[in-house]
Amino acid sequence: MGNKPRLIGLLILLLVIGAGAAYLFLGGGEAPAAAVSLRGYVGGEKIGLLEDPEVQDILEARYGLTLDYARAGSLDMVTADQTGRDFLFPSSQTALEYYQQLYGPPAKSEIIFNTPIVLYTHQPILEALQTRGLVTERDGCRYMDMAGLVAEIEAGTTWADLGLPELYGTVAVSTTDPVRSNSGNMFAGLLANVLCGGVADEASVEAVLPRLQAIFERLGYMEASSSDLFDQFLKTGMGAKPIIAAYENQLLEFAAEHPEDWQQLRDDIVLIYPTPTVWSSHIYIALDEAGEAGVDALLDEEVQRLAWERHGFRTAVSGTENGAERFGVPHLASEITQAAAMPSYDTMEKIIAALS
Repeated sequence: MGNKPRLIGLLILLLVIGAGAAYLFLGGGEAPAAAVSLRGYVGGEKIGLLEDPEVQDILEARYGLTLDYARAGSLDMVTADQTGRDFLFPSSQTALEYYQQLYGPPAKSEIIFNTPIVLYTHQPILEALQTRGLVTERDGCRYMDMAGLVAEIEAGTTWADLGLPELYGTVAVSTTDPVRSNSGNMFAGLLANVLCGGVADEASVEAVLPRLQAIFERLGYMEASSSDLFDQFLKTGMGAKPIIAAYENQLLEFAAEHPEDWQQLRDDIVLIYPTPTVWSSHIYIALDEAGEAGVDALLDEEVQRLAWERHGFRTAVSGTENGAERFGVPHLASEITQAAAMPSYDTMEKIIAALS
């Protein structure tokens, strides 16, 4: 009897040793490989997505990646110091073409998702614009007559003329600096299209550049980041920025991430689609071989689903067109149908030069 406990103990010890040996033999004893950190520049409107814990977990667990990024405007990042950087993640094809002009073809590039340029305003301003005949409602969505709006801007129409004497100055649309930031750059392209009566090209844009310059000169200081512009729009109220041009996903992300705040704001903040609008394509540019790994990671089906459901970027994930109601944002389009092409890169170069 006295040897029995020792025998049992010995058997347990042998089992533990055997299990440990099997674990080591199968490779389980190796420390997990550290995630590779990719460094780059990112447009501010995508920070919420990249800081989403579930997105970060997917990138690390499935692809062994973490993203270390600094915020920069889409055009600024192209000319920024890229030493030690593996990727750029701007918000337009224009930024890619700008990069190619300066440095040649990148290691790899891919459109990750899209979002249209939209207008945001406040309920009293919407009512004044509707009375003026500038905003109409179709199929549950609100649309801005951009030719009519530009005519009011160029005519120097005041807010008081529209029945809003509490607002100072003339009708204008605040946007980001078109020389530095993509949302402003795309809005400039949209306005150029309107002024030209179709997609602006190198020949037609020359005649409208003075008019385009005059529109932007009235805006004064412009933010360098779309995220800063949107935050200021929410925080400063109707008087500071009556209308802004920004990305559709910004309001959708805000509603998804701050539902209680959105419930307090939803009766005031208004989403309007320009007719026509333009698509912003958020394109990942790999600067080196290491950076190429980010393409597959960001195109992961779960990352794409989260990009839509939590952050409002329109992706190829099934259900995007039919899932607009999930955000609780009134008058959100389930599908974008009235969009025009952006002017070519050569044309946008002329626009940027004129607005610099």
